[in-house]
Amino acid sequence: MTTVTNWKNGAEGRKFIASFSGGKDSMLALYQAMKVGEAMGLIVMLEEEGKRSRSHGMPPEVIFAQADSIGLPVFTAAASWADYEKVFIGLLENAKQQGAEVLVTGDLDMTAHGCWQDEVSAKAGLQLGMPLWQMDHRETVETFINTGFISIIVTVNLSLNMREDDLGRILTPAYVQELVDRGIDPCGEGGEFHTTVIDGPLFKYPIPIRKCDMIRNGEYAFLPLELEPQ
Repeated sequence: MTTVTNWKNGAEGRKFIASFSGGKDSMLALYQAMKVGEAMGLIVMLEEEGKRSRSHGMPPEVIFAQADSIGLPVFTAAASWADYEKVFIGLLENAKQQGAEVLVTGDLDMTAHGCWQDEVSAKAGLQLGMPLWQMDHRETVETFINTGFISIIVTVNLSLNMREDDLGRILTPAYVQELVDRGIDPCGEGGEFHTTVIDGPLFKYPIPIRKCDMIRNGEYAFLPLELEPQ
């Protein structure tokens, strides 16, 4: 397994594959890793039917548009939660066969021992890189914003002080302060919200998205996105 002290700079000088949700943390981790290592592609896990991403519920065409704008290929597969790990490791092994040495993820708060990301990386013969590991949550989101990325809120947990009218809002310094004032983790690390990145310094062009009608499902509310026809 990767030496824990190397997690933050695990991608340095190496070829890597990045676990990618299309949200702010995976995007910032990719950005940081690309400054010191060589990106080979993005791993995107889909739900069983392949119509939504497993992490943020995004349609694949939005994530593929992000990847195209960034200029990286996508390693993707559909999986249930029951076979998620097996399928994920299969994608890692495929990337390793093509030259990847490291898996990069956008996790912040992984424990030093018993880390799932470290375990699956080791099973595939890869090292682990987590550029954001142990970063302060507010510092992380402010770094993301100040770097020039633009993201919108696409999922909220209404039981965690988020509201329906948070959907579609753009992460800005003022909005981050508002979240803090409302007692909400500005990184959403408690599952309060998820984001989709639509522009930033890695992108050759902004992602042309259309906001669809909100969907409620129990304590969650979602803002579905579609690609605007070009």
